[in-house]
Amino acid sequence: MAETLGAAPVRVLIVDDQPLVRGGFRMLVDSQPDLTVVGDLDDGAAAVEAVRTAAPEQCPDVILMDVRMPRMDGIAATREILRLRPEVRIIVLTTFDLDEYALEGIQAGASGFLLKDARPEELLDAIRTVARGDAVIAPSTTRRLLSHLVSGGFESPGRHSPDRPSADVAAETSRTGPGGTTPPEESRGLGAAHAPGPGAPQTRAGCVDGGAPAQDPWQDPRLGTLTAREREVFELIGEGCSNGEIMQRLFLSEPTVKTHVSHILSKLQARDRVQAVVIAYETGVVLPG
Repeated sequence: MAETLGAAPVRVLIVDDQPLVRGGFRMLVDSQPDLTVVGDLDDGAAAVEAVRTAAPEQCPDVILMDVRMPRMDGIAATREILRLRPEVRIIVLTTFDLDEYALEGIQAGASGFLLKDARPEELLDAIRTVARGDAVIAPSTTRRLLSHLVSGGFESPGRHSPDRPSADVAAETSRTGPGGTTPPEESRGLGAAHAPGPGAPQTRAGCVDGGAPAQDPWQDPRLGTLTAREREVFELIGEGCSNGEIMQRLFLSEPTVKTHVSHILSKLQARDRVQAVVIAYETGVVLPG
């Protein structure tokens, strides 16, 4: 992404207790003309204090936040930072794609999460995406995280499952959000029909568990104000569809999709698309696949 003429670079704060990780991220981010690192810290408490005392022109726009750190972990730091500066965007960094901390980070208000072994261009895209006010959604890993949430499959924080798989797939980033657009090459890569593959999330079709009637998720009070069209869009958001894919599926224009997404986030009081996906799983609009 080329730097916009006259635009200030996106300010990035790196928070990780491993010096080598911080140094690598700093070199990568500072190599971009439209991004600049305003600091790197080794724990959440220091990050909270940095945000609390930063002058407006020095406050980070985006924070890369590790979850497991001494003194204050990334989850507690995320909650406190967003209480102080709700406009700050936080990307949770995790080693595992089935990490209960990553889900807690999203629930705490983070704008998404990435695996630490994501490719450099994915990390840079994620920073730019959340700086625009959109969210970073990793469809495959988000789906597994939320499936564990609704099935009660997570252990309590601090405990690690011996059979948790290591991250073998780099996180994917959604480059669209309430005001985003979908590059043509992204739409081609995702497939025009967006046909669900094995393990893909499924919206409710009237029955579950071998034919037993499904509880109507639309009875949830949080969804009561959504219109019929907004429900259709919300289901597709829950499936991880980008704005471009929603346009194709529902034969809508881009401005119309943006308007529907904006109204949905407002009615659900969701911070961004990631929060909307969480609500879609919590209410049962989207089922674990």
